[in-house]
Amino acid sequence: MHRFTLYSGLVLCAALAGCQTAKQPAPDRTIKTSSIVAPEGQADTGGQTSRQTAMPGARHNLAGRTLTVSSIHELRLEDKEVILSFDDGPIPGRTDRVLATLDQFGVKGAFMMVGEMAELHPALAKKVAMEGNAIGSHTYKHQDLATISFDAAMAEVTRGEAAVTKATGVDVNFFRFPYLADTHKLRAAVAMREMVVMDVDVDSKDYFNTSPAAVTKRTMDLLHKRGRGIILMHDIHTRTANMLPTLLMRLEAEGYKVVTLKFKKQDAPAQVMASL
Repeated sequence: MHRFTLYSGLVLCAALAGCQTAKQPAPDRTIKTSSIVAPEGQADTGGQTSRQTAMPGARHNLAGRTLTVSSIHELRLEDKEVILSFDDGPIPGRTDRVLATLDQFGVKGAFMMVGEMAELHPALAKKVAMEGNAIGSHTYKHQDLATISFDAAMAEVTRGEAAVTKATGVDVNFFRFPYLADTHKLRAAVAMREMVVMDVDVDSKDYFNTSPAAVTKRTMDLLHKRGRGIILMHDIHTRTANMLPTLLMRLEAEGYKVVTLKFKKQDAPAQVMASL
């Protein structure tokens, strides 16, 4: 979701396994949420990489209810409920590790895929969908839609949606704006395509070049202030795959529940009647 310098270079890196990590981008601090998030505390100072992992075969009590929505207005979480969302993938060696961790804990996530990445790795994209995770699109090339014309922005939306649909084999019913950069007109147009816009309540900032332990601490600190919400992560980062088991153990130990997100198609006649 957040800015990546030369994003197309990241896509090329995904195709060429020997490519080095791109220069760390400046963060986008704009968070879209339906309610106020308390100010963030002190800046992250790093920390040691956590080596905790989920115990194979262990029984976990992290899975919560399934929330079926047809619009952003229905996406309401109760206290100590979270949705785990992952942007910018899929990418081999990282997305598959994220999937394995989710499976160990018996929970599902919401994956906002970049269309170009889904085209590069269709088998992995399909695996994400077949394991019961919510599937969303994140445009085709991760463009800042607020900086281009409306027609060009919607072309980027529809191309991304089509690419993710083709790769996963399922309907794409969720969408997140790259950089959270939107307009009222674009949000309305996306909703008209029967896609729920995914905003963000807790930004893990896993795109910072810090340790997995620091990402876990930042995420939990923000969650403690808010009490619930959609957590933003990125399945393209190794540090995210590394920190996820520890994060899920922390969530479980503190009594949080991971909500599974589903889409509910609206009844067409009901929509017509409602508009009369």
